[in-house]
Formats: sequence, structure tokens, C-alpha cells
Amino acid sequence: MPGDGSRSPSLLYTRRDTLPNVPDLNVQLSRLRLKNPILVASGTFGYAREMSAFVPFEKLGGIIPKTITPLPRAGNPPPRTVETACGMLNSIGLDNDGIDVFVQKHLDYLLGLGTSIIANIAGHNLDEFVRMAERLGQFSQLAGLELNISCPNVTGGVDYGTDPKQTAAVVKGVRDVSPLPVIAKLTPNVTDIVSIAQAAAEAGADAVSLVNTFSGMAIDWRKRKPILGNIVGGLSGPAIKPMALKIVWLVAQKVKIPIIGVGGISNIDDVMEFLVAGATAVQIGTANFFNPTVSAKLVDELDITLASLGCQSVNEIVGTLKC
Repeated sequence: MPGDGSRSPSLLYTRRDTLPNVPDLNVQLSRLRLKNPILVASGTFGYAREMSAFVPFEKLGGIIPKTITPLPRAGNPPPRTVETACGMLNSIGLDNDGIDVFVQKHLDYLLGLGTSIIANIAGHNLDEFVRMAERLGQFSQLAGLELNISCPNVTGGVDYGTDPKQTAAVVKGVRDVSPLPVIAKLTPNVTDIVSIAQAAAEAGADAVSLVNTFSGMAIDWRKRKPILGNIVGGLSGPAIKPMALKIVWLVAQKVKIPIIGVGGISNIDDVMEFLVAGATAVQIGTANFFNPTVSAKLVDELDITLASLGCQSVNEIVGTLKC
């Protein structure tokens, strides 16, 4: 797949202490502080154990494990993924073991990885979101909660992200019961995403993640059948980057809370484009599948790129697009 973020070994492994001026990579997302803006996106990194051979977790700004739901979910029927031109369609359907197993089996491991852990939760209704948030709020070591109100592959509460009032209700409900910072992950499959981001902000969200996948499908024309078992899925990867960039830029002009940029990021140029467009942090998603070492390498490259610009801090370039 093109755009894998390849760089020369000397660029990838330059140490921070060899730079003439070491930039400050810390970023602040309202109540959430990260040591750098490079996060890995939910659904693409498992529960981190799967990536332990490839990634020094402590280098990352944070890890967002796969979405958890109140009860176990088997997910959608296979096939669940299909490669497309410069991207991937997936229809996993939030396959997971539920919040009990997450707390009992995965949480201690995640909290010991030396980086910020942001739990991603989804419910079929407001009460489920609130109950999960209240339970996870008891774990003060968690850095925050990302609300999955935008997955295109299931029906129910994840559709809340298509309506400003419902978005606000979920954000406020979670904010009322949990002391953790709240991030609303929004869908691009709407007419006016700015109004939905504004509703999230007014309800108390600390940040918004922009964007989840774009709804799409793939067809085997010889068989006259859809390829995915669920017929439709979510498109991710480099193919969606131009659209995700535009959404980040639009929301950044109107909404005052920080933005986490998501969508087709696979190299340092992609990272810089999202930051300049108005994102304070970014999430690496599909690139983890075809280049599992990319997230940690991007932290090194961000250091070098900012130093080459004479920047003292990553915040100096956020939202600096000239139009």
C-alpha cells in the first residue's frame, strides 16, 4: 500500500538528546495532557499485547484500545475486511469480550505500559454509556474516555453521533458521572459535522476525534454479491485523508475545544498536515496494519521535523494553515 511512511534509518532512529534544540512535544486537550500528540486509534491496536513485538509503548502519546461494550459482542458475519484502492473497508461490528473482561484481563496490563490509556466505550443507549463511564471512572489511572458514537458497522447507540441533541446527551451523561476527560469520536457520515462537534463541546467534551470511517461497500460483480458479510462497512486508510483533513479544518474554525485528527495518517507529512489544519493530536489507525512500527517512528520524526523548523513546541504549528 502506498504512503507507508518509510524513512532512512538515520532519520528514524535519531535520539532526542542529539537534537540541537529539543522541541516540547507535550500537548493539552482540555483536561487531558499527553506527552506527545501521537496516539493509536481504537480498533487498530487490539489491547496492545498484539503489538508488543513492534512498538515501544512508552514512546507513544497514548493508546486507545479497541472499543468495549457492556456485554460481549460476537461482531458481524464474515468476511469482515476487504482491501480497496489506498484503503480498507471493515465491518468488524465491535467484536469484544465486554467491560467485565476488559477490567479483569486487560486493564492492569494496559495501565503498566508507560503511556496514557484512553478507554473507548460504546453502548446501545444512553444508560449503557453512563453505566460504563461510571464504572471506568473509578480507575483514576485511566487518562480519559473516548465515546464511540460513530461506528458505521452497528446499529443503536453508536448512531448518536448523527444528531447534535443525542451527541450532547451522551457527552453530558458521561461527564456527569465520570471524573475522566471525555472525547467524542464523531462520524463523517452526516450533513453538518460542525454542529455536532459544537454540541459535544457545549455538553462538556474535552476534545473531539475527527473522524471515524466513511460508509462504503465492495462488490464481487461476477457473483453479483457484496463482499462484506454485513454488506456495508467503514472505509479507512490513505484514501480518506483529504476528506478527514477538510473536516478537521472546518471544525477547527468554529469549535473551541481541541481536535484529534484521524484518517489515513501514515507518515510524518500526514501528521504535520493535520496539525497545521487545526488538530492538537492525531491517531494512527489503518497504517498499524501495514506498518506496525509506524506510530513510534512518527514520534522520532516529529521531533526532527519540528527542530528543523526551529519550533520550541509542537503547539507552535497547530492551526497555522494560511488560506
